[in-house]
Amino acid sequence: MSERWSAEQVVALAPDASSVAAGRKLAVPRTWSDAGASTAPAAVWGLCQGSGKTPYATVVDLAGPAFRCSCPSRKFPCKHALALLLLWAGGQVPDVAEPAEHAREWLASRAERAARTERPSTAAPDPEAAARRAERRRARVADGVADLERWLHDQVEQGLTGADRAGYGPYEQVAARLVDAQAPGLAAAVRSLATAAASGEGWPARLLDELALLHLLVRAYARLDTLDEATAAVVRRRVGEPERQQDVLAAPGLRDQWQVLAQHDTVRDRLAARRVHVRGTTTGRDAVVMLFGPSGQPLDVPLPVGAVVDADLHVHPGDPSRVSVGERHGEPAPLREVHGTTLAQVADAWSALLAVDPWATAMPVVLGDVTPLRHGDGGSARWVLADAAGDTLPVVFRDDPWRLVALSGGHPVTVVADRTVAGVRPVAAWCDGELVQL
Repeated sequence: MSERWSAEQVVALAPDASSVAAGRKLAVPRTWSDAGASTAPAAVWGLCQGSGKTPYATVVDLAGPAFRCSCPSRKFPCKHALALLLLWAGGQVPDVAEPAEHAREWLASRAERAARTERPSTAAPDPEAAARRAERRRARVADGVADLERWLHDQVEQGLTGADRAGYGPYEQVAARLVDAQAPGLAAAVRSLATAAASGEGWPARLLDELALLHLLVRAYARLDTLDEATAAVVRRRVGEPERQQDVLAAPGLRDQWQVLAQHDTVRDRLAARRVHVRGTTTGRDAVVMLFGPSGQPLDVPLPVGAVVDADLHVHPGDPSRVSVGERHGEPAPLREVHGTTLAQVADAWSALLAVDPWATAMPVVLGDVTPLRHGDGGSARWVLADAAGDTLPVVFRDDPWRLVALSGGHPVTVVADRTVAGVRPVAAWCDGELVQL
């Protein structure tokens, strides 16, 4: 059997704190029967006795990881899966040769689906038809971009007075036309203007900034053929050019021992997003694996947090920070150490990103040996992260980062974060050999 996960790795998979608490209560051997773990396939399974007559059948595919449970919970993973993994991590699930029947059926169906996905299509593509479709789409997008540019000029000529009271209606009408023009990226950018207009004191400056960035994108699309390939790819992505996952995975991958450092979820406009931070042990490259799905529906766990995975990651065109997981080589290993970069190096990387993608709003980083400090007095005080060179970055946190402060205890720690326009947003910390999610 491959090396078992730590309890911290299991807890990092939980959708919320209540699921962790419930999972810990169920992580006792007397609650489980027919539990076992196997190497091929790498899986853990068991039956958990609930309040009803029939126990809940729980299976975890460790290679995913992926989860299945017969309980009615809509959380993913549910408390039964967390409890089973905690038992396994504690060495209380025996290794066996073959999975139980209920686990074997589900694991076999997953393997069959994966084989179908990897099987190449036998249908011969029609390049002429594809070229005609692409040309029609380009014409529709060009018309939509031209209409948007006229609308942007009108906003500036008419002035912004009253935009903070206009609501979402005017922006939604423009966005709907852009969706019809097959430019969903531009449509999303227009919808975000309503948020800037309703952002409170100082909103005119923020709205004007957003209008200027959107105008820059419109002008960049008009000069697409004159841009360097990296920036052209960014512009196409920002406008909303469709991207196929199979095309991303078909490009050469970056193989490394990838440290899986953090996972956090957000929900916006009924769309759930999962962001998994990884860092290459050899390359020192920071990246994120992103998954999307309808709000309320479970999202996959592409890589186990707190592990080191030997895998090929494939960079998305026009988004150098985003990767997708390709081929894996061997079983995940436990995370032993994490090293970060200096704040000066982060500043250089952020500048390089903005030179290619002026519309970037976040970049994954790992900050080595930084200390959270509070600068200023009274209402003007703010939290910053400072390193040994004396460089600082503001901390962008919904609340004061007391948990990070407590972990630090006034001493340097390694912080996993997103570098944003306003500063740095911590998502995890490596302290005393332990990875803590923030």
